[in-house]
Amino acid sequence: MFAGAALLSLLPLPAHAAPHPAAPAAALPKPDPTGLKGVLRAAVSQGAPGAMARLDDHGTLYHLTVGTSDRRTKKAISNADRFRIGSVTKTFSAVVLLQLVDEGKLALDAPVNRYLPGLLPDSRITVRHVLSHRSGLYDYSNEMFARSVSGFEAVRTKVFTYRQLVARSLSHPRTTAPGGAYSYSNTNFVVAGLLIEKLTGHSVGTEYRRRIIDPLKLRDTFYVHPDTAIPGRHTRGYLTPGTPGAALVDATKQTTSWAQSAGALISSTKDLDVFLSALLRGRLTSADALTQMTRWVPAGGTQSYGLGLRRRDLSCGVSVYGHTGAVQGYYTYAFASKDGKRSLAALANASNSTTVHNTMLRTLESAFCGKSASTRELKTPYERSEDVAPGVVRD
Repeated sequence: MFAGAALLSLLPLPAHAAPHPAAPAAALPKPDPTGLKGVLRAAVSQGAPGAMARLDDHGTLYHLTVGTSDRRTKKAISNADRFRIGSVTKTFSAVVLLQLVDEGKLALDAPVNRYLPGLLPDSRITVRHVLSHRSGLYDYSNEMFARSVSGFEAVRTKVFTYRQLVARSLSHPRTTAPGGAYSYSNTNFVVAGLLIEKLTGHSVGTEYRRRIIDPLKLRDTFYVHPDTAIPGRHTRGYLTPGTPGAALVDATKQTTSWAQSAGALISSTKDLDVFLSALLRGRLTSADALTQMTRWVPAGGTQSYGLGLRRRDLSCGVSVYGHTGAVQGYYTYAFASKDGKRSLAALANASNSTTVHNTMLRTLESAFCGKSASTRELKTPYERSEDVAPGVVRD
């Protein structure tokens, strides 16, 4: 039996340390939990074994679930389940680096090679370029996952060093000049991981825990690389093969070493809501650092990109802030309003399905635009997920 929607109450988060630098936004339309549940049902009808969402609207919680977390046992998916969050990890990595900026240990407009001598062939590439995907560094995952299933199986249990991944990127021509147009690349956030470890003397996992996970009491968020298992209760993840009609591939156990600081964190819908809300309320960085994080560049369609943070402009004129995440077996969506007082975290335990991805993007419309979006045909462009192999066209 599928779990239904549950409406709960939650005490408001503590007052934030600094206001969001932008002007207050107009009141949001009321969320549409019924429409949100319908989006989840649609994703399951399109091939995702399960889908779920957690919506926090000013302290009122909605838990919605459809389908299963395990195709073998038929166990219902639950918002208590942990899962791999893919590129939402990039926002965590950016927060750590912006905290280092606040501490005077890093300058956004300094060359990466100042901190990592000789790493990159062009000393014009700055930290800001890396965090905003304007470095021109080729995304090594394009080559790695040109074939979705065989590519994944080839790296499922492999352990890479950051420098091995950077070397894979540098074997290809760069995509733009430093500071050029936005061009999404996982390589950028591998470089971010190297910067974190060089400047702190600790692993990225230690810095995530010390700076974000422990202060926010995120009970379900872990960086276990290179271990392959998800700790505790979790949903299994299923990779959709590129061959029509082929069986789904259980991708739950993997090192995620190909992604690391670009995509290897594990979390839950609750923890992602808490994290995004805290970030946008100014609880994780200074007001100036948050201003830098939200200096937007065009990223195609209705999207813009800051520093490890996406802005999506919805059909009702509302903008939301967060990140998508794709890693084999999991599609994640974590976004919040400008003031952090409404947040949505959603998951489909599927990947490599552009149809499911575009359906799950509609969770944002139901959560932030309400019934007006749920009841009309949305004229939004059909978009491919950039988070894995952004240069590979599969449709």
